[in-house]
Amino acid sequence: MAREKGSPIELPDDTIKKLIASIRRFFAEERSEEIGDLQARLLLDFILEEIGPSVYNVAVADAQTYMRDRVADLDGACFQPELAYWPRRAPRKR
Repeated sequence: MAREKGSPIELPDDTIKKLIASIRRFFAEERSEEIGDLQARLLLDFILEEIGPSVYNVAVADAQTYMRDRVADLDGACFQPELAYWPRRAPRKR
């Protein structure tokens, strides 16, 4: 699914819930801080808006490089010799 230029990254509700839980766990275990769902959601929204596009752009560039490499190798990977029924050999002497 392609994103419209400038639109925020949209995630499924189930993914958002899991990310909020992960952010809350990070704060609890790594920073010994308890934060609520609202604080975690605001942090997630900031990350998606501010950092998400950079990650997205790198992923798109990686996909482009991967596809470009695959397309460049099409001849090597998919080439089939034509008129290969008759082996190439010296003609018979009559």
